[in-house]
Amino acid sequence: MSETFETIRYTADVVVMTTNGNVLLIQRGWAPFEGAWALPGGHVDPGETSRAAAARELAEEASVYAAPEELVQVGTFDQPDRDPRGRYVTVAYRLEVIPGIPIEAGDDATNAQWWPLNALPELAFDHADIIAAAQRAH
Repeated sequence: MSETFETIRYTADVVVMTTNGNVLLIQRGWAPFEGAWALPGGHVDPGETSRAAAARELAEEASVYAAPEELVQVGTFDQPDRDPRGRYVTVAYRLEVIPGIPIEAGDDATNAQWWPLNALPELAFDHADIIAAAQRAH
């Protein structure tokens, strides 16, 4: 009997919401979904927790600095087809901030912008589902 093992990549994403109903999105500067809007996030590095990765990616992609313990876990998203590159499992976190927090695109992001939760653009991956879950968990 032969067994087949699937390569699974581990990522973390962050839903940063303001107290007045906006969410932070970054514009992707790379494939897949180059140019599309998405949540800040990325790969979990070796030896790193998903919560630490989420805080690191948030700082790298949007210049928003939060301690890992400030991030509240929303859930795990593991639909087999959520990423066209293969099997990706992400742990999503939520962070609530006051309006006016400065943001600046960095790392792999070409833009960072606050969007009203009731007027979001089309989002990459399953990020609309993640935002909806973060709103329900709030």
